[in-house]
Amino acid sequence: MKLRNNSLFAILFCVIMSAVSASCIREDVSGNTPQANFESLWRIIDEQYCFLDYKKEVYGLDWDEVYSRYSKRITPNMSSYNLFEVLSEMVNELRDGHVNLSSGYGSSQYREWFDAYPRNFSDSIQSNYLGKDYVITSGLTYQILENNIGYVYCSSFSDGIGDGNLDYMLKEMELCDGLIIDVRNNGGGNLTTAQKLAARFTNEKILVGYMSHKMGPGHNEFSIPEPVYIEPSNGVRWQKKAVVLSNRRSYSSTNDFVNCMKSMPLVTIMGDKTGGGSGLPFSSEIPNGWLIRFSAAPMYDAEMNQIEFGIEPDVRVDMSEADILRGKDTIIEEACVLLKKNQ
Repeated sequence: MKLRNNSLFAILFCVIMSAVSASCIREDVSGNTPQANFESLWRIIDEQYCFLDYKKEVYGLDWDEVYSRYSKRITPNMSSYNLFEVLSEMVNELRDGHVNLSSGYGSSQYREWFDAYPRNFSDSIQSNYLGKDYVITSGLTYQILENNIGYVYCSSFSDGIGDGNLDYMLKEMELCDGLIIDVRNNGGGNLTTAQKLAARFTNEKILVGYMSHKMGPGHNEFSIPEPVYIEPSNGVRWQKKAVVLSNRRSYSSTNDFVNCMKSMPLVTIMGDKTGGGSGLPFSSEIPNGWLIRFSAAPMYDAEMNQIEFGIEPDVRVDMSEADILRGKDTIIEEACVLLKKNQ
């Protein structure tokens, strides 16, 4: 199956499952009480979230124990705001940046997946490398550095990247000694856009991972994992060494991009471990109208390893305090050294 068919299947699955889950909630839970909303939210996660068993294995998550503990905090007369606080704490037990409860008070967010790590990025220091004559196109900012290394910063995959823009950018850099693709602080966006960029770095169809879908209420009820391939672009493709820079805020579809690039023969991943967020998310609703967004389709690497908690770089590099004081980016500097080596 072609990659785009996998993506279309995932989107269609999410739409169908969202509609199904919403109707189930309305049928099984009556009223709009704190208890009804608690029961509804807990059950949606229990039946449709895709990482419960994996997270039990990794850090001991027991979703039944979570139910017992949080149900004691639900009272008939508690305010809507207090209910939101309790339910937000409950979903944060999943340690998943894709799990968000949205209400009129705001949206819950689990931040430890990046707060507990070094930032390893500074846009003010980055400006020292970009200079004043950089180019911005299709969400990509690029420059040829003084050492003849091409540097491309991709801050988001939310917007599409045009084939013509990619062709022009790569042609502009064809005489460079190497290429840096910087996806630090890229929180994700469109999976197809991320894979479209990755397709510029291979000359043959390459297996990059697998994807499955939640098919039933049991914690282990998934479809058979389907292989995910990257096929080479019909446009200009990069034929030299490249380095992808990542940090903990490289999340969601950016996590998938790094996973794809890790399979490319001339590409090295450098920096910090990515933030994870491998499961494709979709949304459902509890009786009071609050929306819950969560992961329902797990993704794996080419060896069928989970990538939900992030991808380790090939070369681990942190920004040093000494370099920061000098206005230097240690990770960019190390990437340049690697690309210049053995030319």
